[in-house]
Amino acid sequence: MKKGLLAACMLLSFGLFAQDSVSVLFIGNSYTNYNSLPSLVNDVAVSLGDKVNYDSHTPGGQTLANHAANATVYDKIDDNPWDFVVLQAQSQEPSFPDSQVDVETLPYAIQLADSIYANNFCSETLFYMTWGRENGDPQWGPISTFDGMNGRLRNAYMRFADSVDGAVSPVGSAWKYIRDTYPTINLYAGDGSHPSYEGSYLAACTFYASVFRKSPVGASFIGTLDPVTAERLQTAAAMTVLDSLEQWNLRPISEHTQAAFYGEYFSTPGPTTVVLTNLSTKATNYYWDFGDGNTSTDENPTHTYASFCNPCSVTLIAESPCDTDTVQQNIGYIGLNEGQIHVEVASFGEGKFNISASATLQDVQISNAAGELLKLDVVLSGFVAEIDLSEASSGVYFVLVKTEEGRSMLKLMR
Repeated sequence: MKKGLLAACMLLSFGLFAQDSVSVLFIGNSYTNYNSLPSLVNDVAVSLGDKVNYDSHTPGGQTLANHAANATVYDKIDDNPWDFVVLQAQSQEPSFPDSQVDVETLPYAIQLADSIYANNFCSETLFYMTWGRENGDPQWGPISTFDGMNGRLRNAYMRFADSVDGAVSPVGSAWKYIRDTYPTINLYAGDGSHPSYEGSYLAACTFYASVFRKSPVGASFIGTLDPVTAERLQTAAAMTVLDSLEQWNLRPISEHTQAAFYGEYFSTPGPTTVVLTNLSTKATNYYWDFGDGNTSTDENPTHTYASFCNPCSVTLIAESPCDTDTVQQNIGYIGLNEGQIHVEVASFGEGKFNISASATLQDVQISNAAGELLKLDVVLSGFVAEIDLSEASSGVYFVLVKTEEGRSMLKLMR
């Protein structure tokens, strides 16, 4: 991370909220209940001049499926138009094989998020990225070490957030930073799983940075910690969250709705047709302007121009009860509208991603939000492509994945 940005994390307010008070509902289990995490988040906030109005539902051992079947959870969701609702899965379940998570966990994350948005469309579903156990979980090789388990938890929580237009509080990533940098700070309780007071304080600072988009460095509340340890935990949370807001889908509260789309271009010597795929985030209504006097309110329209155009100018306005966003693209490259294939994304931070497809990859094309193809070296290896956007500016990118079985379009946030 650049030194200037670290100084900004430590010295400046990243207050993208106009408010200094947020409401948060914590839905989790013992990892949230240990050391009264919601109360710790508020204690950190109050010491920095902010406030968290919170409630919680955290019975031990609960999975997301358990929460989705519990009437008390829905009563608490409906009790307030929450700014944030935090979802925490059972400590192991997101790290299990993807095929298992796809059946036993992801559907319930989506079900709970749907209820959150039904209560208040402008609420943020915020996933609590937990950490790998001190020595991993021996029941499955890929999670038998801390790093292996922590990495799978990270990828799973990011997948949950992407599936529901939500965000992530990256406690597990801050946890790894402390383990790597300050190994004498013990983040675990005696069982090697639950958090010690240091671990819960690190989680509280990470949540403070996630919901206020401000640095917790300098918080006068340090509980039972010595000042040096507290400052190291505060700084780790600030670095992890504020250096990568887009990576964790932590958009400003005033920018919940983001307009985005991908356009495919077909032309003969006569008319030109564009097929538009809406990739907007947290939107309920759409207004398209095709630049030729014609418009549409369809979610995914197809438009044929009366005469040839290359490029064709298309503008999308995406609206929701929260806010409005506009994006314009010049569409002028050829594509095909073939069947979708299964594609998964793993983010490694700093703009580096792996794309895994269900069939052998033939080509991967990347374009920016303006529809311009980027000239990037993409490493293809069987079913996996390595993408490096570390030199690209922050924003939305579209990836067209081509395989022998078809193609698929996905969105990346840099």
